[in-house]
Amino acid sequence: MTLEDRQSLFETRRHFFRDCGVGLGKIALGSLLARSLPAAVKNPMAPKPPQFAAKAKSVIYLFMAGGPSHLDMYSYKPKLQELDGQTPPESFMKGKRFAFMERMAHQKMLGSPWKFSRHGQAGTYISELLPRIASTVDDIAVINTMKTENFNHAPAKVFAHTGSIVPGRPSMGAWITYGLGSEADNLPGFVALQSGPRGPRNGPLIWGSGFLPTAYQGVPFLPGTEPVFNLASQPGVTPARQQRALDAIRDLNTMRFEETGDDEIATRIAAYETAFRMQTSGPDLMNLGGESKATLDLYGAEPGKTSFANNCLLARRLVERGVRCVQLYHTDWDHHASIKSGMEKVCREVDRPSAALVQDLKQRGLLDQTLVIWGGEFGRTPLSDGEKGQAAGRNHHIDAYSTWLAGGGTKGGQTIGETDEIGFHAVVDPVHVHDLHATMLHLLGIDHLKLTYRFQGRDFRLTDVAGKLVRKLLA
Repeated sequence: MTLEDRQSLFETRRHFFRDCGVGLGKIALGSLLARSLPAAVKNPMAPKPPQFAAKAKSVIYLFMAGGPSHLDMYSYKPKLQELDGQTPPESFMKGKRFAFMERMAHQKMLGSPWKFSRHGQAGTYISELLPRIASTVDDIAVINTMKTENFNHAPAKVFAHTGSIVPGRPSMGAWITYGLGSEADNLPGFVALQSGPRGPRNGPLIWGSGFLPTAYQGVPFLPGTEPVFNLASQPGVTPARQQRALDAIRDLNTMRFEETGDDEIATRIAAYETAFRMQTSGPDLMNLGGESKATLDLYGAEPGKTSFANNCLLARRLVERGVRCVQLYHTDWDHHASIKSGMEKVCREVDRPSAALVQDLKQRGLLDQTLVIWGGEFGRTPLSDGEKGQAAGRNHHIDAYSTWLAGGGTKGGQTIGETDEIGFHAVVDPVHVHDLHATMLHLLGIDHLKLTYRFQGRDFRLTDVAGKLVRKLLA
């Protein structure tokens, strides 16, 4: 027996977690799942048939964290321009339910500093901040009457992703993979990508699996060639030795699974197997050098850098490989002051790649089966939250904001919902976050009322006890 063989005998499970150079025990084990499992263990991420014929196979959620101002991008309000710099009209103040309305009575109306114009066959209004997105309006459906439940960032972000302001509930990506599994053999079923100057402080809450098995949680990918910490083997650890360690751990875990039937053990077994294969598939995925110059230019992507543009291109590459849900989290949309310079900067970052993703998916025949969602946790008020001029900004607003969708069975070239003349309240076709989630699941072939998980004595679902289909969205 060689020295290497003798050493392998002492590679216990505890040793593997603590000392083994491959580092697989340190990654997000619950979401990296495989196909080649022991017969006794059911793969939690195996593809599952939808409940009925699906339009979409995967979802890409372009999430603008911080509350993007609908009044400066998608919701054109000539009356607001007319009232710019004036105190709110008395009719505006009547019947408003917010406690801070008295304070708002002393603020000034803030018209958008950007021009709006009609685009596409449908004549959709888009501001000059988003010229590339404006060129795609015939493929997108803009909702101008989104409503949510909480006007603080953290709970509103959690609500947008989990359907609850209570932390610890499963994210939409976790619900999707729980309901449908994944078609990706060598990658997680649910991936999170991050960009912008501020980190996702609520990351584990918005891509976590909550009370669902950890197999369904999102895996945050990192820039560079190694998408997950400690994925690559360290020098001196041969593939043969690594495989023997994995085989031994799998056998021990299988024995334990047969005794307990614990879903988390099934997750652990599958995780090691896929993480092993991701040592090849992960770097290949993250290497954008193989993309054509035309594709890189379309997105404005630069290989080797961290950017929203690179992440949009990676999102396309992920869904091509069968990943079920991809979440792009882009920060710096919180413009209480200096909205002019702030919005111009962040819109430059997202306009081109957002439009490129829709265009690229369409060119490759993937848009029909990929649902793209663009939006944030809430919108912004029509009143100034600071001084007039360059320092002016807008406060949080939850009763009317904008989101758009493309592909995946949605009907593009339309604007859904109407707000009052200054964009404060929804007056026609309000769309709640629960409605958006219900419609998203419907497009994936899932009845939101029937996608449930029993926990602590009752059934839970993504849409809680609400949610209705936005039928105007359906093609």
